Amino acid sequence: MKSQFNLAQYPLWTALVTPFNDNGEIDFENLAQLVSEQQDANNGILLLGSTGEGLALTTTEQQTIVRFVCELSPNVPLMVAVGGINLPEQLAWLEFCNQQPIDALLLGSPLYAKPGLKGQIQWFDTLLNATELPCMLYNVPGRSAVALAPELLSALGHHKNLWALKEASGDISKFEVFRTSNPNVAIYSGDDALMPYFAQAGAKGLVSVAANAWPKQTAEFVRRSLSGTPNLFTTWSEAVNSLFEVANPVPVKVLMHQQGKLNTPNLRPPLTHHELESPAAILAANQKILSWN
Repeated sequence: MKSQFNLAQYPLWTALVTPFNDNGEIDFENLAQLVSEQQDANNGILLLGSTGEGLALTTTEQQTIVRFVCELSPNVPLMVAVGGINLPEQLAWLEFCNQQPIDALLLGSPLYAKPGLKGQIQWFDTLLNATELPCMLYNVPGRSAVALAPELLSALGHHKNLWALKEASGDISKFEVFRTSNPNVAIYSGDDALMPYFAQAGAKGLVSVAANAWPKQTAEFVRRSLSGTPNLFTTWSEAVNSLFEVANPVPVKVLMHQQGKLNTPNLRPPLTHHELESPAAILAANQKILSWN
C-alpha cells in the first residue's frame, strides 16, 4: 500500500503513548480519544515507538493496536515502529504492516548487539527491501546502545523508500554529517528540546514526546522553530526537560493522567509511574505551556 498523504506536509509526528487500564490492559477507548486529539491538531501519529512502550507489548497486542487505530480512519498519516533484535521477527512484522492502511514505518536500529557499519547496512537493507512504504530510520544510541554510522545513509541511497532519519543522539553536530551523507533524506529531530537548533540546521520537523500532553502547542512550537521565530524557545526548553526527569514515557504519562487525558498513569514493567517521586515540575511546566497565546 502507498501513503495517501504527502508526508512532507506533516512536520510534527507524535510518538503516541499506549494507555493502560487499572488491570494493565490496553485502554482502547482512551486510545481512541488520544488519536482524535492528535487528529484535531493535524499531527502525524507514530504508533508503538519507545514512547508507546512497543517492546513491552505482545505481538498480538501490537497488531490489535495497529488494526484498531487504522479502523478509526484518522485524517492524518500513521507511522508504525519496527524495533527489536530478531530479524525474522521484524520481517514478519513488516509483512503484517504491509497489509494495513498505514503511511510510513520507523525502522529502529537493532538493539543490544552493537553492529558496525556493515551489520547496520545488512539490517536496514533487508528491512527496506521488505516494504514499499516510506521509511524513517531511527538513530537513538541511548536506547539501542549503538549509534548509526553517517555512511549508512549513502550506502542505502539506492532505496527509493528511504524517506527520513529521526536523529535522537542528542548531538547537534551529527546533523550535518548525516545530511552530507545523503542530502535526499529528510532529517527530523528526535529531541523535543533541541528542535529550534535542528530547525536552524535544516531539519524538516520533530518526532515528539511532548505533543502527547500538548498537541496544539507543540505543533505551534514546531511551526515557529521552522520559521525561525525565536519566541518561547527558552520557556519551551525548560518545560519540556521536565518530561525527561526520569525515563520516558514515565513523566508524560503522569502528566497526561493529571491533565485528564489518561485514565491511569500505568506503564508496563520494568517502567513504573512510581519512579517519578513528585509531579511538581511537570505540573509547573504544564501551566507555562498552556498559558501560551
